[in-house]
Amino acid sequence: MTDAALPLPPRRLPGLGWAVALAAFLAFAAWGAGLVPWAFEVPRGWQVPFDDWIGGFVKWLLNEASFGLFTFAELTRFVSAVLEAPYRLALAVLSRGWPEAGIPPLPWAAVVALAALMGHRAGGWPLAALVGGCFLFVAVFGRWDSAMITLASLVIAVPLGIAGGLLLGLLAHRWPTFARVLTPVLDLMQTIPVFAYLVPVLILFGFGPVAAIVATLIYAMPPMIRVTMLAMARVPGEIVDLGRMVGCTRAQMTWRVMLPAAKDALMLGANQVIMLSLNMVIIASMIGAGGLGFDVLQALRRLDFGAGLEAGFAIVALAVAMDRLSQAWAALRPGPPREGGVLRRHPYLVAAAALVLGSLALGALWPWAQAYPEAWRLSTGDFWSRVMREINVTYFDRLEAIKTALLVNVMIPVKRFLLGLPWLGVAAILAFAGWRLGGWRLALLSAGLTVLVALTGLWEEAMTTVYLCGVSVVFAMAIGVPVGILAAERPWLWPPVRAVIDTLQTLPSFVYLMPAVMLFRVGDFTAMLAVVAYAIPPAIRYTVLGLQGVDARLVEAGTAMGCTRGQILRRIRLRLALPEILLGLNQTIMFALSMLVITALVGTRDLGQEVYIALTKANAGAGLVAGLCVAFIAIVADRLIQAGAARARARLGLAGGGAHGG
Repeated sequence: MTDAALPLPPRRLPGLGWAVALAAFLAFAAWGAGLVPWAFEVPRGWQVPFDDWIGGFVKWLLNEASFGLFTFAELTRFVSAVLEAPYRLALAVLSRGWPEAGIPPLPWAAVVALAALMGHRAGGWPLAALVGGCFLFVAVFGRWDSAMITLASLVIAVPLGIAGGLLLGLLAHRWPTFARVLTPVLDLMQTIPVFAYLVPVLILFGFGPVAAIVATLIYAMPPMIRVTMLAMARVPGEIVDLGRMVGCTRAQMTWRVMLPAAKDALMLGANQVIMLSLNMVIIASMIGAGGLGFDVLQALRRLDFGAGLEAGFAIVALAVAMDRLSQAWAALRPGPPREGGVLRRHPYLVAAAALVLGSLALGALWPWAQAYPEAWRLSTGDFWSRVMREINVTYFDRLEAIKTALLVNVMIPVKRFLLGLPWLGVAAILAFAGWRLGGWRLALLSAGLTVLVALTGLWEEAMTTVYLCGVSVVFAMAIGVPVGILAAERPWLWPPVRAVIDTLQTLPSFVYLMPAVMLFRVGDFTAMLAVVAYAIPPAIRYTVLGLQGVDARLVEAGTAMGCTRGQILRRIRLRLALPEILLGLNQTIMFALSMLVITALVGTRDLGQEVYIALTKANAGAGLVAGLCVAFIAIVADRLIQAGAARARARLGLAGGGAHGG
């Protein structure tokens, strides 16, 4: 918020206000129940039936809403038809073919070669080997058919997500009023759990790949919109002035001047759409997408860790290939036009056509050239499953002792404490925190969203969510920050650490549940382990970013003054890296909240469980209300931490961009 950047009045005892507020809050929590019982449990008459209102609105849309010439239901059927036609085409090309016409799909060798050819065009032989190797990995480990089904949906969802995000971002840049309306919508789209809007998507679009594509677009489009708005606002003024001087119209200014100038940033947004679309493949499989996501989901239901891990790594392989390709194409600069015939002017297109035709001819002669032979496949699934069983048998007593100790001494006491807090007191202390960190607007936002959560009647579930998220984030930061410090202090250690956390961030979230369930059964402890594993990468990444960004001259000055290595780390580098570490905390919380909805599958009783129950009952209202409560928790945490990071930068005299100043 803008208030966070305002100069703050000096205070002699900056911690006194916090101490008084916390003391009053704890006193009220301890002795206020007898005086004002309604402050601890919202009376049923005060609870607002948001779920009934939302459910009624969805039914009205489906059954009664009309736009004159057509109804809303007819509109959704039209959108479904528009999306289904290209999806069926992509599926036929990559996986199904046209059996009635005797035309097979593209052979596996052709897809691998085409991917390598695209890599060579964008980044030379190293990228060609990497991308081709990723697709070959999918074939060798027997996931080719599933991967092509997943790729068919991505071929439709990703371009639509990029184009739709670009268009909405341009509209928001041109009309500030539209931007002000769109910003809170984007906040909700990025913080509401995906499960929450699967129900209305299913009701409106039915079960199948089209509904999965729509859900993927809702999930993956917001970063493209935000990046477009930011990129257009940061186009240098001299470029805009030059466009005006040469007489560009408004459309020419947008498409021929500003968009080319913002190309690098826009490609970053496109990359985010690709990665988020891949993150959706498992959840999309729950509503009919199929593919690799369905393989992981089936493995989770059977607790087949090896099969789930192999399918998860196939998704990682696709993610790595598409990520590297998109980054290379973003950095690619067009060369001078070539003279001569078609072969000289378009060598890659000619090579691609030759590859497709040649592979189809080979596939007609030899079956192994069309479909990857089963005899050539490898599998490590049984090995990993045996490893997990061996760990479970050999170390059962020790693992159970660790689980019991943490549950009894940490998790259960924290849960009881949070469940006993008064909703009114929590709203008041968050309002105080918002006022001290960012002004009255942040105070009103924090208190208002907290009261809304209480009025839904889901306060106990919300506190359970806060408990699980809080404990998981503490453990993730306790592990991630020291690892980040070690990686920043020892440059040779950062590349392998980065490779590990990159893999952790691209592995599907469901994969984390399987080993946790196999070793510790279902329950809060299992959920916490899965959340920590999923949420730890940003804690490490932002710690390294902050420490590496500290001005080397300050470190040299500390060394010249006789500071030891530990003193330089504690008193200089960590203090200056604090804003980035706080942003890492922010991202860790966001990751933890998104994972908590997934952990509803292992028996937690939080808001994620409410969302999942609503999904199984097709209750759009209940699912969206529980999802909105998760979003409100995320928004309050995000705004408070951002305001705290801004204050830390101001206190340290750093620029707004981070700890790079001197």
